[in-house]
Amino acid sequence: DLKTGQRKWHYQLVHHPLWDMDISSAPLLADINVNGRAIKAVAQPTKQGFLYVFDRVTGKPVWPIEERPVEKGSVTGEWYAPTQPFPTKPPAYSRNGVSINDLIDFTPALRDEAQTIVSKYKLGPVFTPPVESKIDGPLATLTLGTASGGTNWPGGSYDPETHTVYAFACNACLTPIGLVAPPKEISDMNFVAGTAGQEVRVRSGPGENAGADSPLPPRAPAGDRAAGGGFTPLNVRGLPLIKPPYGTISAINLDRGEITWQTPHGDTPDAIRNSPVLKGLNIPRTGQSGYNVGTLITKTLVIAGDGQVTTTPEHPRGAMLRAYDKATGKEVGAVYMPAPQSGSPMTYMVNGKQYIIVAISGGPYSGEYLAFSLPATDDRAETNDGRR
Repeated sequence: DLKTGQRKWHYQLVHHPLWDMDISSAPLLADINVNGRAIKAVAQPTKQGFLYVFDRVTGKPVWPIEERPVEKGSVTGEWYAPTQPFPTKPPAYSRNGVSINDLIDFTPALRDEAQTIVSKYKLGPVFTPPVESKIDGPLATLTLGTASGGTNWPGGSYDPETHTVYAFACNACLTPIGLVAPPKEISDMNFVAGTAGQEVRVRSGPGENAGADSPLPPRAPAGDRAAGGGFTPLNVRGLPLIKPPYGTISAINLDRGEITWQTPHGDTPDAIRNSPVLKGLNIPRTGQSGYNVGTLITKTLVIAGDGQVTTTPEHPRGAMLRAYDKATGKEVGAVYMPAPQSGSPMTYMVNGKQYIIVAISGGPYSGEYLAFSLPATDDRAETNDGRR
């Protein structure tokens, strides 16, 4: 309570987190109606693809959140929470565990190769614990819905007219989590993140060498990474280990706790479009992996930019800012951008004219803002106040 400074309620979404499942985005305030009951709610998108929905006055879940037993790990000295909270509604809107069924399936041969690769890893549903990495296996626990999965820092959007949350999610951001004993000169902890057979390295923090003119950090030669037999590339002939869709936008109705629609977001990556392994196959749009894409809601549209650059017959190397019909998820338009979106677009009006502005950056492309507007003579549908 901002007037008294007293804590009114709290809810722990993950017990004793071992997976980098921090709440990385802002919550969404929503006034909804569930079974005829008006509720002042708060909805929290997450990396694990669960949308947790609470009565923001009382802190009670709008739909039951069940404490379910989860696997106990075997790393010496670690403690494991026996249960984790699972929302019963809405259903998960992105993958948050790894099974054989999640592996690449463009052809039976590619699936077989993927199964050979993952045979040296531990697979399992959401909250499968990390393992102590061993050269003979398992090297790590393969996870989805952890560090870069689900909805990350840009968060989602809420439409107060349709009572719907719109959120981008990475559906294929694969993160191996293995633990190794570190050299004493690096850490006095029993275990740190790493892979058996590889040198333990200190990871740089976000932002280091991130400027367009900054020198690139030194990289170990590929041969060094493979030394010791503990390195297994998590791709199949240069293709993602996980099958499409790689990234999606979902519309989640908060009155019903249901996913209204879900669509792949982003062009098919060049590595797939141009792969000789897939020549002759008709691959539908796969969407793109990424964690830096947010959504914008207007009167009729959901707007979001690609998180990766591609080169297609329709546009030169770059990314697209896409507009979807917010009722159906059908793409209704797109404009070119020279670099991927970073964060969330926003819209504003000046002298009765509507603009959309988006931050773009990536690789050697310095960050900048792009602002778009419709021609003054545009005759598409608009509201009484000029908004589209």
